[in-house]
Amino acid sequence: MATRGTRKKTADKPHYHHGDLRRALLDASLALISEEGFGALSLREVARRAGVTHAAPYRHFADKEALLVAVAEEGFRVMTARMKERMARETTPEGRLRACGVAYVLFAMEHPSHFRVMFGPHFTQPPQLGPPGGDTDAFGLLVDSINEGLRAGVFREGEPQVLALACWSMVHGLGSLLVDRKLEFAGVTTVAQAEALAEAHTRVLLQGLVRATSD
Repeated sequence: MATRGTRKKTADKPHYHHGDLRRALLDASLALISEEGFGALSLREVARRAGVTHAAPYRHFADKEALLVAVAEEGFRVMTARMKERMARETTPEGRLRACGVAYVLFAMEHPSHFRVMFGPHFTQPPQLGPPGGDTDAFGLLVDSINEGLRAGVFREGEPQVLALACWSMVHGLGSLLVDRKLEFAGVTTVAQAEALAEAHTRVLLQGLVRATSD
């Protein structure tokens, strides 16, 4: 029979519910990055925040980089879903391309910790994000929308991937500025303001991409 002291020690021991550990570790990682930055991130600290033993994270992640890869994969999955959802509302190639860019910027604004992990310099090798057309293939969605506009004769002729990289660079730059709070001087501090700015930027982008009627 356990003594009172033994019962107290057992009650205080960190624990988790089976099946929840991976989610708890991802959430703790995102909170830690948001509050203290990457310098504070370690598996031991993530375990402490999740309320588990320091060895528990190794049930799911071989090291800190593996944990960050999982965060990045989740980010790409959420971003891709947001892009698909917004693009599905549009009926023209121009509208779908604009929706693709706006969704990208809004994801950055709403999920800054994910965004920083996805595009940060913490990986010895880029995360493997699955096959083209999969649920993490955000860049593939962009290329597909460019190809759609080219086939329809709406966009100026060009190599699809080059055009897609130009579009990505523009919206990624805007997303990065928002995540790093570099546009507060211009009064952009809310998601609604970021959405309006993203709409304006993608309209400028389309002005250079859409074929003139006299072409």
